[in-house]
Amino acid sequence: MYNGKTILAIIPARGGSKGLPGKNIIKINGKPLIGWTIEQAKACEFIDEIFLSTDSEEIAKVAEQFGITVPSLRPIELASDTASSIDVIIYTIDLLKKSKEFDIVILLEATSPLRDIEDISCALKILIETEGAESIVGICKTENAHPDFLVHKDNRNFIRPYGKNEFIFKRRQELDNLYFFEGSLYISYIKTLINRKTFYHEKALGYEMPKYKSFELDDIVDFKIIEALMIAKKNNEI
Repeated sequence: MYNGKTILAIIPARGGSKGLPGKNIIKINGKPLIGWTIEQAKACEFIDEIFLSTDSEEIAKVAEQFGITVPSLRPIELASDTASSIDVIIYTIDLLKKSKEFDIVILLEATSPLRDIEDISCALKILIETEGAESIVGICKTENAHPDFLVHKDNRNFIRPYGKNEFIFKRRQELDNLYFFEGSLYISYIKTLINRKTFYHEKALGYEMPKYKSFELDDIVDFKIIEALMIAKKNNEI
């Protein structure tokens, strides 16, 4: 609880993964991937309850090793490639409503293990203390993928500038500050999320993450990068 607001954290972890099979429980830097996010949520003093949503008994058993009980598995219709995170969140909120209700929900994806406990706590404070704000999401400054660096390619492989008529070359210091949605955290007032069915809207805040925390684990390349960053972080090199 923070400032009188009760807070639910949901960690979604589907069993099926095409990019990296079994990624949610694969060991990275000596610990199952999902364990990093569970420990972060448990260490955040403002979170009142943690709910792990999974369709996999294997993932549920791994979660139990970190002190999380999975009372029931996610329905099959919410475990497909087409099921949205919003559907999973609303289903979970309705499930828990029978015994308790919350003011705010945090979605913590296991695929973003580089976030810190302080990021969760700080983002929560910013949302609750900002008048008129209804949600807050992780964002990161765009560098290599900045629109000024993008081009089209025609069917003969000739390139053309994207969104303009001529090639304009800028130094990084001259670029406008633009951000992309990164996956470290999504937080919203529950009433807003149920009504809007999205974290993104005109009353959403951006919580800026540094570049190294914005990597998401979806395939083996991401795995190698994130594991190297974890080691560098442990050694205080970043």
